[in-house]
Amino acid sequence: MTRPFTGDRLIIATHNRGKLEEMAHLLEPYGVTVIGAGDLGLPEPEETETTFVGNARIKAHATAQATGLPALSDDSGIEIQALNGAPGVYTADWAETPTGRDFILAMTRAHDELEALNAPHPRRARFCCTLVLAWPDGHDEVFEGAVDGRIVWPRRGDQGHGYDPIFQPDGHDLTFGEMDRWEKNRMSHRGRAVQAFVDACFG
Repeated sequence: MTRPFTGDRLIIATHNRGKLEEMAHLLEPYGVTVIGAGDLGLPEPEETETTFVGNARIKAHATAQATGLPALSDDSGIEIQALNGAPGVYTADWAETPTGRDFILAMTRAHDELEALNAPHPRRARFCCTLVLAWPDGHDEVFEGAVDGRIVWPRRGDQGHGYDPIFQPDGHDLTFGEMDRWEKNRMSHRGRAVQAFVDACFG
């Protein structure tokens, strides 16, 4: 039995401003005020797991314990079929540089590795999102969403964030980087995972 969410404030276990804004927009119709872990000055826990759900659990439980409130975390990434699912849970790591994250570098790496393999077109990929809602007593619920598509090159669009400019979802002519941000938000992997959360916990 899924535990319902009955509060009016939800802590989002992220320091990523883009993710926080997307979550706030998706949850706005339900009268929930979202607060980011970064806004509360909480440290970012080290993500030591090798799965989306493992890393999401680390973040959600750390935040719930620190605040005494339910906390929702997101771990997401892109899985490229010809790269055996890489970068997957290391999606953000591919962008790490000594001076911060550089997603142009990460997207270029993905393209270069596909080229080195002479991977056939269409180059299939999917964005995955796992949400974990954790309570201070240790209970948690898991919700997942995914959207399939293909990798395109060169990059197209400057909307969204991360690998959005090289991902074209099935059934659409635009990349995530070319779509209106809120249109993309409704049908994205994160949008689908949030809808699963809403359906289960706000019913």
